[in-house]
Amino acid sequence: MLRVWVASWPLVRWEEIVPEFLGIDPSELSMADAHRLLLHCVAPRPIAFTSTLSPEGVPNLAPFSYFMAGGANPPSVAISPLTDRAGGPKDTLRNIRATGEYVINVVTYSMRERMNTASAEWPYGISEWEQAGFTPAPSVKVRPHRVLESPFAIECRLYQIVSHGEGPLSGNYVIGEVVYFHVSREVMPEGVIDVRRVDYIARMGGDWYARASREALFEMPRPPRVEKDAPAG
Repeated sequence: MLRVWVASWPLVRWEEIVPEFLGIDPSELSMADAHRLLLHCVAPRPIAFTSTLSPEGVPNLAPFSYFMAGGANPPSVAISPLTDRAGGPKDTLRNIRATGEYVINVVTYSMRERMNTASAEWPYGISEWEQAGFTPAPSVKVRPHRVLESPFAIECRLYQIVSHGEGPLSGNYVIGEVVYFHVSREVMPEGVIDVRRVDYIARMGGDWYARASREALFEMPRPPRVEKDAPAG
């Protein structure tokens, strides 16, 4: 039996396609149920702890788990700050549109509680930096600060924003070109990044998180390239 821990389930209608699976048409779900199901399906998701500045210089710091690497030539990343539940842009999206600059900071297990504090919907003018107790450190090529406690900080300049959908919880794919990296020497002791030293966390569905602790990691080399004319088997 498939069980998914989502507060508002069971859904209105389940379509049984095969005994082991349930078929769900997203057009028949509420917006909230579709959102919850998507977050359970696409997991774990790394967290982009994103630092921005308003045009007036007001700092903002917010985590987003709709986050991915985009390409390497040039290096690029993408985040998607969803439109808020009132249908308006979040401060992060508004600031990036206005200034074209931001910093993505990787979140580790030791940062988890303070990151969660920063995720609250604080009134405009209240500093998430101060409320969560993070230390702002100067960036090199952009104006927003990086988070000193993060082992990786990625300075970005806006390349493009692609909006998808309208109204609450619609997507806004923010593609940024990486212009500078900051890497803590603690995770790069001999010039090579040691992932066992990082202790990343990631978002799951609901209130759940995953931890990439040393004990949970495993290494699996990719298979060698198969030549086109190589014999099968």
